[in-house]
Amino acid sequence: MKNTLLKSFQWIQEDWRSDRGRFVIEFVAWIISIGSAFTMAYTAPNPPLIWMYPVWAFGVLLYGWGAWSRKSFSMLANAVILFMLDCWGYYNVLTAQ
Repeated sequence: MKNTLLKSFQWIQEDWRSDRGRFVIEFVAWIISIGSAFTMAYTAPNPPLIWMYPVWAFGVLLYGWGAWSRKSFSMLANAVILFMLDCWGYYNVLTAQ
């Protein structure tokens, strides 16, 4: 267990050293993701979607940039699809009667 934690910490350090800007952007995207999930759970069954969708979409754009910079097709494809779904959901919230 200790060895696994040490290797994980070393991996995080290597990621930080390889591209600090990307590390920070992906960390911010992660915080947005966790914050959004917490907000959704805390405010269920009536979450404030009017402001949550733009936050989600922004976080996904950050993840998408990280995927692009890592040259990860599947992560980028996932981010693009999630962004489109967030935009569609936000449109539905804005046009609901």
